[in-house]
Amino acid sequence: MATPFVTSDNFLTIALVINRSRDGPAFVFHYPPHVQSGSSTSQAAPVDFEDILLERLSQQGHQDVDDDGATPRQARNPEEHYFTESGTQIVPWERVAGFPSRDLAGILTPARSYHKRLFQLSLDPLYCVSYPIHVPENGKWKRPKKTTKSSKRSAYTDDLAASHEQDGSATGKPPEQPPKEKDGKKEEDDEKRSSMTMFNLVFILNPKSNEVKEVVEAVYDHLIKKVSKALKYSQQHSEFVWKESKRILVAKDKAREERKTMNVLWKEILQSSSLAAAMHDIYEAVSQNKIATLHLDTAAGSLTPSVQIPVPFYVDDLPQGEAPAQRGLWLTTANTFMSQDALEEPGFLDRNFALLLMDDEKKIISELQADPDPTTASMVEFVRLSKPTMSFHQVSQSNILTVGQVRKYAQHFIFWRRAIAIPPLHARDQYIGSPNADFTQLPQDTLEWQRAFPLAPPLPNFIAELSQCPRPYKGFSPSKAHRPTYLLMLAWLMRRGWVTQLCTFAYVVVWPEILYEVDYEMEAEELRAAADADGARSEDSSGAAPPRTSESSEDHSGTDGSHVPTMTEQAAEKARLERIASKAHREAAEKATAHARKAVPIATAHPSVNDHPHLAGLTPRIILDAKKATGKESRYLSAIARRFTDDKLRAGWQQLSKYFDGQCALERIALQEEMKRKEVWNMLTAMSEYLLCARHW
Repeated sequence: MATPFVTSDNFLTIALVINRSRDGPAFVFHYPPHVQSGSSTSQAAPVDFEDILLERLSQQGHQDVDDDGATPRQARNPEEHYFTESGTQIVPWERVAGFPSRDLAGILTPARSYHKRLFQLSLDPLYCVSYPIHVPENGKWKRPKKTTKSSKRSAYTDDLAASHEQDGSATGKPPEQPPKEKDGKKEEDDEKRSSMTMFNLVFILNPKSNEVKEVVEAVYDHLIKKVSKALKYSQQHSEFVWKESKRILVAKDKAREERKTMNVLWKEILQSSSLAAAMHDIYEAVSQNKIATLHLDTAAGSLTPSVQIPVPFYVDDLPQGEAPAQRGLWLTTANTFMSQDALEEPGFLDRNFALLLMDDEKKIISELQADPDPTTASMVEFVRLSKPTMSFHQVSQSNILTVGQVRKYAQHFIFWRRAIAIPPLHARDQYIGSPNADFTQLPQDTLEWQRAFPLAPPLPNFIAELSQCPRPYKGFSPSKAHRPTYLLMLAWLMRRGWVTQLCTFAYVVVWPEILYEVDYEMEAEELRAAADADGARSEDSSGAAPPRTSESSEDHSGTDGSHVPTMTEQAAEKARLERIASKAHREAAEKATAHARKAVPIATAHPSVNDHPHLAGLTPRIILDAKKATGKESRYLSAIARRFTDDKLRAGWQQLSKYFDGQCALERIALQEEMKRKEVWNMLTAMSEYLLCARHW
């Protein structure tokens, strides 16, 4: 799966820790209130922290009796306060996941070097993951105002600002403005402002050993970074995190004095603090695989960022073992085989994907129309225009919405889980019953199918008929007039995960005839090159100056001290060169003779069935990725192209061969190349002699 499932089993709690310049670290709040301790079998292993501290923490976290003689924890009511024999008050919320919250606050206060970076701490088997935010270097959270237009803001800050403005316009009320400060109060506030030097929103996880990396990455990328950035924005603009933390810490100190139970205190905190309520909403939503919509009531106005761990809406292979949560998901490789080059190509996704709404179109439109947002009208138009049979590119051709609007709104509906992106449905494509269908839903879906399409065959019968003998979907429609209804039925089946598209994938197969032809051509070129080189050498030798002679046969030196060969040495060297040339000439002659005896390649109409004796011993060769072919494989592709007598087909081979990699569905070529489907399939049919095809989802 691209994204793992996060539940209450592997997501234990979310906690807020702050650091203060005078009072040091503080464990502000965590949710849920009661967190089960992880079963630890080894010493904690953190990142960049002293082993001694963690060893003490681990020991404190897992002892059964407190050092000062308190009642054994197994016998305690986790809601009540206790006093030790020495008079120390034991408060229920000061121990989290079996560890003292005071010590957790210390180790969850990383140095500035971790500012806006992944901070991961292992308390075997628990993982504490966060994105710490430190006060700016000048010691003040609030940024100085910039008057120049060239001042830059982060993309996320811009998003938050836009969200902030939308909240104001949606309610019809302007955002609340912070009250003006008097000079004396400003100095006091500056002093308070500087007392919090860091805050750290920590997610404590308990993933299975084989899913640690996936769970940590999913939580960090989709939740921790986004929520922490939202809190950073709120802190910089209205001191939100610091004010909420003070409120919660004061409430906990008061509850200690009044000996309130933990449940009563937590209920009060959740009612009085929007930050605590946001932590509650994150945990409850994420652990139930839902979207968390936060409501941060800051002094500068309300912010409502939404976060989630995207749910997988497809699988590319059948789930192994017990994976009930994956049953019923769309089964496809359409999203798996997309290369990075394809994703970076402008318009690739626009041409290859359409939007499939996961709910009734009329219901979604009515919900949109109830929202007075300025973008409502264009979003409603997008819903009306977007059909599962139309690519995003085709929707944008309506001249009603721009390509940018189509992309933005599609992303919006996919984020909110109201739609998924699928290859456009087409009556000429083939669809089969999905092997990943959730048959526990069959009785209920059968009834809903019958209500939606009262004249259609029963759902089990229709799915069985699709899979019995796959053929173009239009063949199941009684007539052309029924085709629109049958496409609506197909969209319904796709939405519920009952069907999947059966796609065709191809590799180039090089038959022995072409292998032989290319080898023959390369050998002929080599012989011609050798003959040309031999001729050049002959011309050089005929025009060369006669060897230099010396007056005596004794050795002697030139004027510069170098050795001058004697006549004997010159004769020996000449004989050696003649022997080498003679051997080379003889070998070339033998190769030429052998080549001349070979059968001259003849292009046949069907190379796949050519069994001429000179091809014996040659086996067909598969080119795994035609668009990356080099060297001899490139010559094979050119030799195939020469087989096509039609110029248009020869050009088509050059155009379409890049899709012959076993990963690009041939059904998508027409969309990608903006060609007519019939034209593409006619060309592919003509090329089928040189294609090895496979079919799967």
